[in-house]
Amino acid sequence: MIETTGNQIATNKITIKDTFAEDMWYSIPDYQRPYVWGDDQISSLLDDIAHAAINTPDSQYFLGSLVLHCQKMKLDGTSYVENAVLDGQQRLTTLYMLHAVIRDLTDKKKRRQSCAETIFQEGNPDDSIPERLRLEFAIRSEAAEFVDTYIKSEGGTLKKDDLIKLSKDSKNVSIRNMANAILMIKNWLNQENNLEIDTLYPYLRTKVILIYVASNELEDAFRLFTVLNDRGIKLRSSDILKARNLSVVEDEDKRKQYAILWEELEGELGEDFDQFLSYIRTILVKEKARNNLLKEFEDNIYNPKVFNKTTKAYERSAPLLKKGEETFDFIKKYKQHNDQIFSGNNHYITNNWSFDNLINLLIDTAISDIWVPPLLAYRESFGDNYIYEFLLKLDNKFSGDWIARETPTTRIEAMNSIIKEIQIIKKDNIPEEDKIDTLLSSKVFDFNKSEFLRQLSENTIYGRRFARYVLRKIDFLLDSPLYSEQRNSYGTMSVEHILPQTPEDNSQWKIDFTDEQREEWTHKLGNLVLISRRKNTGQGRLDFADKKIKYFKNSIESFPNSLRIMQKPSWKQDDLEFNHKELINLLKNHYGIGMVRTKFN
Repeated sequence: MIETTGNQIATNKITIKDTFAEDMWYSIPDYQRPYVWGDDQISSLLDDIAHAAINTPDSQYFLGSLVLHCQKMKLDGTSYVENAVLDGQQRLTTLYMLHAVIRDLTDKKKRRQSCAETIFQEGNPDDSIPERLRLEFAIRSEAAEFVDTYIKSEGGTLKKDDLIKLSKDSKNVSIRNMANAILMIKNWLNQENNLEIDTLYPYLRTKVILIYVASNELEDAFRLFTVLNDRGIKLRSSDILKARNLSVVEDEDKRKQYAILWEELEGELGEDFDQFLSYIRTILVKEKARNNLLKEFEDNIYNPKVFNKTTKAYERSAPLLKKGEETFDFIKKYKQHNDQIFSGNNHYITNNWSFDNLINLLIDTAISDIWVPPLLAYRESFGDNYIYEFLLKLDNKFSGDWIARETPTTRIEAMNSIIKEIQIIKKDNIPEEDKIDTLLSSKVFDFNKSEFLRQLSENTIYGRRFARYVLRKIDFLLDSPLYSEQRNSYGTMSVEHILPQTPEDNSQWKIDFTDEQREEWTHKLGNLVLISRRKNTGQGRLDFADKKIKYFKNSIESFPNSLRIMQKPSWKQDDLEFNHKELINLLKNHYGIGMVRTKFN
């Protein structure tokens, strides 16, 4: 048992055998992450232990550290100390599962018994000994059920089919990763080239050590949690943010509910969770981020300062959001907006797929996601009312600035200006439809149309980062006005030249185009299309008639502009120039750069 006195912090080294001794109990608290280790981390841990067992069998091997919050508890009248794991839970949980797998693989009775005692204490009512797990998962009832079935129960890790299914299909991120971990550990132990259990297990128990740092003060525990993050232990910003907010929720039931909510969000968003929190920051602060996510929340949301022109000094102002319940509720609300916007199920908005198709276009080809916070802010203020019309304006502003070569800072400021405009107009004392009309006609959507047009019509765009975006935008516009098909994201999407970059000397291309024409027009918009596969240089050089049949035919079914080109009988200089002009006119009409009649109208 780890002893801590008063507000002192205890630290020492401990073997794996003693880590899981009979008086050692652990819990994964509500402010911790789910179990997220994958194959690389697990195999690395096992490989490192095996290497040490072979090369330095008489020496101790340091595996890592544990940061613990020690709490005195009672269960069925029996007092004990429970160690809440602030850091090291991924490693500790993996070791816990390793013992379960070895228990189910070994044929040695004593070894099976020591593994079983590591996993749980068998109850004995005669001696007032309660049955309990060595490692408890607070707030994670589904994970606890998984542990009971596949870790605690003898033979549980051998249920291969169940574990494979859970590793792929479970919606609970901890269960998904723990099921995969058991399969991974068992596979590693069964491989002929890896160390046998008879050598690995004794070394693991007696020579592998952890360093623990323990405190019985919750405030110190949270401080350690944060300090370790600052010193390079890989805790995500969202982990620390969760811990800081949970620490100010006084009601225990609410704290557990918010911890469950946070874990569900982490499970759904995975490594994108910090990015989603940055959207929340942008919506609240409406300025470019200049620090890491944690500092942004602390300095600009929870403790913002404003410049006093009279005193010429920064003074603290009211928080944009309070820590604790208000933060959790705010995040939950915007996560619901985020889910609906990116659900791919917004047919109800316009009775067609226009909204979802434009969202997928941006997901696939946008240079950044700075357009997301304004869209979330709009839905919070006005719901789905005219949200498609807003998305069209937002997309045009985002792409207009991008193609017109505005700086990244200018583009970010433009998106923040739209959020400000939404929130200002929302407060106006006028009918909601008038508010939306005012917003949609606002100058915040203006962009440099002359430079935008010059970049597309006069310059070569092949190789530019916006080339795929523009070609997808053309496909989007050619789908109009019916949008009868849902255009999903594409796994592979390449920009292809119709007139090839390097035609063969004896090809028709050299007859139909002069060297000067090819130099001027090869990389322009009118000569480019999208294909749904990687480019093939050899087939890409075929003459037009052959290229349509042998190269384009099976690679353009989802791209309306490419399908248009397939219908053309020839591709000569006049065809290319005419197509270029038509596409430019199509974009001019959509972006409101003069109204030009085209055959697309």
